[in-house]
Amino acid sequence: MEKRMNILVLGGTGFFGKHLVWELLHRGHEVTIATRGRTPDDFGDRVRRLIVDRTDVRQMEQVFAHKYYDVFYDDLAYCAGDVRTVLEAVPCRRYVMVSSASVYDLHFQTVETDYEPEHDRLVWYTDYSGSYDVLKKSAECALVQQYPMKNAAFVRFPYVIGRDDYTDRLYFYVEHVVRQKPMYIDNMDAQMSFISVDDAGRLLAHLGGDEIQGAVNGASRGTISPREILTYVYRRTGKEAFLDETGDPAPYNGTPGYSINTERAGRTGFVFSNLKDWIYELLDFYIERAAEEMRK
Repeated sequence: MEKRMNILVLGGTGFFGKHLVWELLHRGHEVTIATRGRTPDDFGDRVRRLIVDRTDVRQMEQVFAHKYYDVFYDDLAYCAGDVRTVLEAVPCRRYVMVSSASVYDLHFQTVETDYEPEHDRLVWYTDYSGSYDVLKKSAECALVQQYPMKNAAFVRFPYVIGRDDYTDRLYFYVEHVVRQKPMYIDNMDAQMSFISVDDAGRLLAHLGGDEIQGAVNGASRGTISPREILTYVYRRTGKEAFLDETGDPAPYNGTPGYSINTERAGRTGFVFSNLKDWIYELLDFYIERAAEEMRK
């Protein structure tokens, strides 16, 4: 059993945020979730709740005055201004920020040192008008350049997928096959990395109790291509993908073949699942979901 810690999760009701909170509770920690109060949760009386808008500097200062956390998880840091707002307002021993593999020029065996925010130019984005990759880079730059003494780690995930994935990016491929809707795919044979939402939650919880600092990659072991996904759906349904250049653009279009090197996380003792041990079960779930939606 880990030492019981007082933990804050900013954004604990979203996709992998929920899985993180459940994992922290399972490990016996005292958890507070801070949200805008718009999304219900199923945690009952197992968590404390704070209502706050993370973009409101004055409100953040008021809500977190006289509070202290052993670990502060930030699932919602999209730009440099977000990092500054929370770290100026929330006293904590350790800060774990969710970043993204979008900061990389992706290739096979992408490693943490392929992007080093300490050597990039810090741009103080305070809104979300920039592209996602640029904003995430600015968040990392703010953390390492403005708070270099902070005990902090930032986790770079590729596509996070699971049954409750609100983006429906993987579901797009399944649903288009089941409904025989035309789609356009420009990277059919690109091998890509993913991480299960369970692995994402477990890794974040693990890093709260570890002292590793800086960038940490997270990805389930192995890769898969759109062609392999469509081939599996065909075998399960007997339906071939309707491919057409005028069809709906697929969500993973433009993504090159790549993989994520997770050796750094592995040296902390964390073990990732094998992608192909669970992704086909997820595809089965999506196939049934698409078929059920057709029956309605």
